[in-house]
Amino acid sequence: MSTSSTAITDAPVLKKLSTLDRFLPVWIIAAMALGLLLGRLIPGLAEGLDAVKIGSVSLPIAIGLLVMMYPVLAKVRYNETGRVTGDRRLLVSSLVLNWVVGPALMFALAWLLLPDLPEYRTGLIIVGLARCIAMVLIWNDLACGDREAAAVLVAINSVFQVVAFGALGWFYLQVLPGWLGLSTTSAGFSVGAIVISVLVFLGIPLLAGFLTRTLGERRLGRERYESRVLPRIGPWALYGLLFTIVVLFALQGDQITSRPWDVARIALPLLVYFAITFALGFVLGRALRLGYAKTTTLGFTAAGNNFELAIAVAIGTFGVTSGQALAGVVGPLIEVPVLVALVYVALWAGRRFFPGDPTATVPVGATADTTKEFGHDRPIRPRAE
Repeated sequence: MSTSSTAITDAPVLKKLSTLDRFLPVWIIAAMALGLLLGRLIPGLAEGLDAVKIGSVSLPIAIGLLVMMYPVLAKVRYNETGRVTGDRRLLVSSLVLNWVVGPALMFALAWLLLPDLPEYRTGLIIVGLARCIAMVLIWNDLACGDREAAAVLVAINSVFQVVAFGALGWFYLQVLPGWLGLSTTSAGFSVGAIVISVLVFLGIPLLAGFLTRTLGERRLGRERYESRVLPRIGPWALYGLLFTIVVLFALQGDQITSRPWDVARIALPLLVYFAITFALGFVLGRALRLGYAKTTTLGFTAAGNNFELAIAVAIGTFGVTSGQALAGVVGPLIEVPVLVALVYVALWAGRRFFPGDPTATVPVGATADTTKEFGHDRPIRPRAE
């Protein structure tokens, strides 16, 4: 490695990022504040934004999520997903963390920290059951996780979400509390709403990303596709993220700002949940020697939640002004800044706990000293031969 390459490699991570990425927490906080402000200052804005829906989700939010996910899924090398499906350690670990540990942990935290607030407690349990199929792709990409692994794990989560969400809701809201002598909650979940959520928020951008990658490589070749097409569409993922955040908080701003103490009570178990699940994923991945990229993907897919589905289910089941719906709304209020912070934690942990691992600083599939695959220049460490 040349002196200049070494200097680039040893430079602080933040200096390697574009202005858009470097100040991402600032943009996200500003987007949250703007959304809250718009929701409070413009009469009828929330009703207008929520007037047209796809399933149970506001059309503007649906558009933002689709714009956010498409560039990430266009970056996935679909012909390399076979190496992920053959890694049983990764698949089993993800399934256990997502569908056993995650819901059980949220159930425990909700009862321990909100024993006197049954509506919020139920809302948090619903959040714990809704595994992430959207924003996790953004966090994983920013932290240089394994894109192909993320795509496969998100697809698996989607299948389990359709099959298991209702059954787990019944178990954690009625069966398990009954066994423990706690109060139970009756709730009927719409399977149709869950199916629509999966088809829209994963199916559409996944198909678009697959076709873009397949046709683009066929026409231009892989190298030209990744050097010409991806830099143009890459930044739209973050634009879509920021737009989604503004709309989401404009829709729910009144609920959040009118009940600050309740928001704080709901936020505490969420903070603990995100920290524990991400740490468990990272520790397990390192113990299984999955490498930095897959370990990062395991951590983020375990920590992320499908807030769109959780909010839609809470509103559809308990009503838009219910405590359950507020708990769902507080989910992204806490999740977004926390998982952005965990991106930086993951990048730091990669240097600290994965020395010599090329995936600790290189997006999977990168081969040059500098890549524009993220939509900007990002110096990287060459892969080991």
